[in-house]
Amino acid sequence: MEKTIKGKNPATARTVNSAENILIKGARVHNLKDVTVEFPRNKFIVVTGVSGSGKSSLTIDTLFAEGQRRYAESLSAYARQFLNRMNKPDVDYIKGLCPAIAIEQKVITRTPRSTVGSMTEIYEYLRLLFARIGKTISPVSGKEVKKDDVTDVLTAIEKLKEGDKVFILATFKQHKNRNAKEELNILVQKGFVRVYSRESGVKNQEPGNIFRIEELLELEEKELKKKKITHILVDRIVVKQFDEDDKHRITDSIGTAFYEGEGDVYLEVNGTKLLHFNNRFELDEMQFEEPQPNLFSFNNPFGACPTCEGFSQVLGIDPDLVIPDRRLSVYEGAVAPWKGEKLDWWRQNFIKRSKA
Repeated sequence: MEKTIKGKNPATARTVNSAENILIKGARVHNLKDVTVEFPRNKFIVVTGVSGSGKSSLTIDTLFAEGQRRYAESLSAYARQFLNRMNKPDVDYIKGLCPAIAIEQKVITRTPRSTVGSMTEIYEYLRLLFARIGKTISPVSGKEVKKDDVTDVLTAIEKLKEGDKVFILATFKQHKNRNAKEELNILVQKGFVRVYSRESGVKNQEPGNIFRIEELLELEEKELKKKKITHILVDRIVVKQFDEDDKHRITDSIGTAFYEGEGDVYLEVNGTKLLHFNNRFELDEMQFEEPQPNLFSFNNPFGACPTCEGFSQVLGIDPDLVIPDRRLSVYEGAVAPWKGEKLDWWRQNFIKRSKA
């Protein structure tokens, strides 16, 4: 005989909307006898019953097992070899199912660091959830903190108007114990041909000046400083419908600019607009720590609270416990730790010294 739960007959259950419900049809795992049940999705559901009624057979050995099995089948053969093989449960079919996570009962030895999350292993999933898809928000501006990569810069270029002229620039930095000529000679050895001075156009929103490095090397050091070199000109492009070869060239130039600029890339558009990108995890002049699973672990020095060191308790003195009744005087035993025959010596000594 077929058993239907929630009062739905089999004909009605077959027309279930798989986007809103999960339908188990004809489950026969362990002591289940052709059970048909429908669970609404995105709801908190409690399955109750006496011992041996088939709660675990339905939820763990049927629903969870089939969810894990289907998820494993979607992976490559190489990835599947690292997963535990799960047999298909004895059921007619299950519709509307999604990848499942099960938290099973286990005999766990409790430690001072144990929490409900760690003992049920929910804690491990939450760590990965926050580390992988969590967003870091700046407390100053309320904006999301993220670092730019080559793809972000390429996307910004592709969004510009067709015909826009773009300079890909890297910051020109003069390191210690090197003069400008030495820096330019190093750039020549790396294959760069031109540098850029934006000082002349910053105030008036006008294009800066392009200089050939070979010509600058012929100048004296004093004359060279007057040129006020600000950037290395990595590449010049005109926005259009880029083909694969164009994109390969642009991404290569952007990567070079990130390297030479030590994490900073600038795009000057039509000589007036300057866009800045950096691959550091920072915002509002603050450096942030990138989310990693270790940062969300109280068992790891990187994520543990510096005060309690991950134990959630701090040893200290609670004034309210030391003096529970502030209406009493020292004579009347206001200080609780000084009560008793042995510790009363401290009370008497305190009174004696107070009179001295």
